[in-house]
Amino acid sequence: MPPGPAEQGEQARERATMVRDQLVTRGISDPLVLQAMTEVPREAFVDPGMAGRAYHDTPLPIGHGQTISQPFIVALMAQMAELSPGDRVLEIGAGCGYAAAVYGRITGQVWAVERLPALAARARTALDRSGVGKVAVRCGDGSLGWPQEAPFDAILVAAGSPCMPQSLIRQLADGGRLVAPVGPDAAQQLVRTRRLPDGSLEEDRHPAVRFVPLIGAEGWPDMSGGADDEG
Repeated sequence: MPPGPAEQGEQARERATMVRDQLVTRGISDPLVLQAMTEVPREAFVDPGMAGRAYHDTPLPIGHGQTISQPFIVALMAQMAELSPGDRVLEIGAGCGYAAAVYGRITGQVWAVERLPALAARARTALDRSGVGKVAVRCGDGSLGWPQEAPFDAILVAAGSPCMPQSLIRQLADGGRLVAPVGPDAAQQLVRTRRLPDGSLEEDRHPAVRFVPLIGAEGWPDMSGGADDEG
């Protein structure tokens, strides 16, 4: 059952408080990012039992050993990627679809890859209900990107890899930005790689973060022993 007017009003107030207390005070200043974070209902993407914690300053479990990133991290990555309306955006690690909804609210078009079939299906359902714009979700190896839809103005990766996947770098448009956590689990950094007009790459690094591993051909090996992704 959808929330009633009183509940919707309370959720809107919680979003506004989250933006003020968790984002603005920690350096998120891009007005497009702040507006999207104010508008996208995070509670629509978390498990029903977690709805009361939707705007807490923390990641939340979404099953299958995965999490929805804390709001600040979603906003930070969007700001680092310098998203603008009309940008073609690739998201790696769609999870439950929340970050793709935020990026789609800003740009209007997102292509998202999720490795786990059950989460890909969940993301599609939640995104269809959110009405944030054109967001396509497919199940596959995110470390290889989505070459059929390349090039992209921005690529955002919600899982940590041992090094920057070269397939993703090749899918950047001229001037494109790739934002991804890189490094071993205990020492990941959020890295932005920009393709300059002459084709060279410019890189800068931001504070330490901790993401689930990027599993794939250009990420970490799957250590689950072939466990059923649906379970």
